[in-house]
Amino acid sequence: MKESKNMKLGIDISQIVYKGTGVARFTQGLTDAILNFDKKNKWIFFFSSLRRNIDPELGKKISEKGHSLIKWKIPPTLLSFFWNDLHFISKHLTSNILHLTSFDWFITSDWTEPPLPVNKATIVHDLVYLRYPETVDSKILTTQKKRLSLVKHESKIIFADSNATKQDLIDLLQIDSKKIHVNYPGVEVKKPSKEQVNLALKKYNLKKPFILTVGKIEPRKNIPRLVEAFKKNNKKSIDLVIVGPKGWDISLYPPAGRVGRYNDILNNIHFLGLIPDIDLFALYSACLIFVFPSIWEGFGYPVVEAMRLGAPIATSNTSSLKEVVDDSALLFNPLSVNEMYQCIDTLIHDDSLRIELSKKAVERSKMFTWLNYYDKFISVLKNPLTR
Repeated sequence: MKESKNMKLGIDISQIVYKGTGVARFTQGLTDAILNFDKKNKWIFFFSSLRRNIDPELGKKISEKGHSLIKWKIPPTLLSFFWNDLHFISKHLTSNILHLTSFDWFITSDWTEPPLPVNKATIVHDLVYLRYPETVDSKILTTQKKRLSLVKHESKIIFADSNATKQDLIDLLQIDSKKIHVNYPGVEVKKPSKEQVNLALKKYNLKKPFILTVGKIEPRKNIPRLVEAFKKNNKKSIDLVIVGPKGWDISLYPPAGRVGRYNDILNNIHFLGLIPDIDLFALYSACLIFVFPSIWEGFGYPVVEAMRLGAPIATSNTSSLKEVVDDSALLFNPLSVNEMYQCIDTLIHDDSLRIELSKKAVERSKMFTWLNYYDKFISVLKNPLTR
């Protein structure tokens, strides 16, 4: 790729610390891609959190690559209040960033929109806040509505994780399509050894065969309907393994969880919470099928990770998911327990279909790389027509 001019670029990576979420996966991946692939441009990484801290090794790598890291001990809610609500930068913050307003671009994503007098680019993962507001915590909904209003009026470039998100930006916010660039995130997984798979199964007291689902336990991930479909399947020889951290609605999580009413199958359901990647990759590789029943996604990291490791997949026919899997998975209406059950039942009983979908999934997943993402990302920022 030919680069005509070196740039000075700022990027907010505060979301990197929220382990177990898609936005943290994305932020980590993009940060690594910048550090691994960008040999010319100067980057200033911004990180703000009161209680959480960035990985010291990442800070060291940023410095070794000749870039800068600016850290603020400010809670996200306060930063959101200043930047999204008041759209104001205090003197303390100004003293840190005023000398950096010669940025060619400042890149934001997911939470805050600083009122900087520079070219701004924003990464939008999804608009579930507007599509399904009832599935989002009210505080998050308020913050995102204010942020998206600022994005609409101030960002010169918007990177969307999928064509589905691009269409939502056009339909729901009336944003000019020329400002929106679809760029599929990369996905990095490590194929586990047979020993690692066996260790993970032993560690979590799991036995084959099992159905796997992965995601933060919150309403839009649609876990209660998956449990209903699992019960409908009524095969005591197959377990359901649910991996992911607690979300904002704790009523979905055991022991208080609504799934508790299914006492007759609780012994076949395993809630593992947030687990290390090495174990997660082992479970992707070991599962009989992977089911992702999310109501709405901007991309769908767990699906692509499962694809990369060859899991036969059944997923929702909505948003980015049908776009991401193409013909490498079975699709169902996430609001229909019966459709979900039919897909699960078909995959359980059809060995040849599982093998076929597994091969297609691995091949399809090869398009989602961080090198591809970085190349398009930089080429758009370099283009003088976008300024």
